[in-house]
Formats: sequence, C-alpha cells, structure tokens
Amino acid sequence: MNNSDTLDKLKSLKLHGMFHAFKTNLDTGSTVGYTPDQLLAELVDAEYEDRMNRKIDRLVENAKFRYKASIELINFNKQRNIDRNQVLRLAECAFIDTHDNILITGPTGIGKSYIASALGHQACAKGYKVVYWSTPKLFAKLKQAKADNSYGKEISRILRAEVLILDDFGLYPLDNQSRLILMEIVEDLHGNTSMIFTSQLPVSAWFEMIGEKTIADAVLDRIVHDAHRIEAVGESMRKVRPKKLDFEPGYQ
Repeated sequence: MNNSDTLDKLKSLKLHGMFHAFKTNLDTGSTVGYTPDQLLAELVDAEYEDRMNRKIDRLVENAKFRYKASIELINFNKQRNIDRNQVLRLAECAFIDTHDNILITGPTGIGKSYIASALGHQACAKGYKVVYWSTPKLFAKLKQAKADNSYGKEISRILRAEVLILDDFGLYPLDNQSRLILMEIVEDLHGNTSMIFTSQLPVSAWFEMIGEKTIADAVLDRIVHDAHRIEAVGESMRKVRPKKLDFEPGYQ
C-alpha cells in the first residue's frame, strides 16, 4: 500500500485531522524522523484536536450568540464595578456542573450582553451546550409556537441546554402568557441547567416586573437564591468606544 492509498482511505473514513497531519508530514518529509508509535501518536492527536474544534464550532453555531465574544476582551476598568477575579472564576465553568445561575445587571450599553456571551463561548469551548435568546424574542417565539402547535419542539431545544442565556430580561413588563412561559422554563431547568440573565433592572425590581405575586415568588426563589451576581455600573460603552475602525475589535 502506498501513501496515496492511505490518504484516500483516511479521507474516505472522514479522519480529516489524520489526513491533514499525515499529508503535511509527507510533504515536509517529517515522517523520516518518527518511530511508528510517535507517528501514530501525532496522527491521533491531530484527529482528536480536529474533532474537538469542529464540535466547538457546532456548539457555538447552535447557541446563536448575539456577539462573538471572549473573556480576554472584557473591559475590567474598575469604574465599571466588574470583578476580574469573579469573571475569571466563572469562566472556568464550574458553575455549570453545580447548576448555578448568573445575574448580570447594569445600565444600557454597559456590556452585559457581551459578558454573558463571553461566558457562553467559554462554556462551548469546554464542550457544554449553550442556548442564547433575547428574552422578548423568546417569549414572542414561544407564544407563536403555542398558536401553531410547535411549542413542544421549541421548548425541547431550550430544555436540552446546559446553559441558557436570557438577554434583556425585564426589558418589558410581563403579560400573563409570558409569566406562565417563564415559570415553566425556570421550573423545568431549575437544578438541572444553569441560567444567565442580563437585565437593565436591578434584581430588587424583578418582582414587580414579573407582575404576579405567586409566580414572581416561585420564579425568583429558583433563579436568585445563591446566584452569582455581576452588577456593572458606569457610562454606556457605546459612548466611550473609539471611532469605528476598518475592523471591529469587539472590546467590551
């Protein structure tokens, strides 16, 4: 069997990492210096890395994030009241295994959505399933789903998540149907899935925003107790952001 046959079989078996690593080694003549076990180890490592990278790409694509965000680009200026050590600890994603929630509050434009998305990207990089939603859009989507009998399909995608990001929570007061949807989601996810909420409203105002005592009590008891809180302050990052460049640095 010649090397060309081996490459064809690797490609046929969809061992893309092995294929590219072996072809590169052949093209550069690197195989000469390897023992058989060293070459095999390098090819296996290449295949493993390729599969992990493709898995992460799929997780990020399926999450449907608002921003392509990273922990490294978060602005930790002390005037914003964002604790670097807290965020870096959360970026280790231990909160997901313990099913803890994260509540990110602060004025508009302060970077709440970016921080949530950065934590979500970090979770994807560690192999967790993340779902991102703008809360008003989610409620509108699920109301329509109830009307056309696709609610079960839509809600099942949410319930499969290991992290659910609800952005712009409390942007509008909740009507009765939205309250019931929220209650169902929180009830089903509590103790099984981590939830990340971003809101312009302080947590102390969420009870009134939800708007019905029994449901508000039940929802807040499940999402606020022992949650990690990030309470950002300061001016909108949109105001202090430098003049737009030919590229978008994504710094938040």
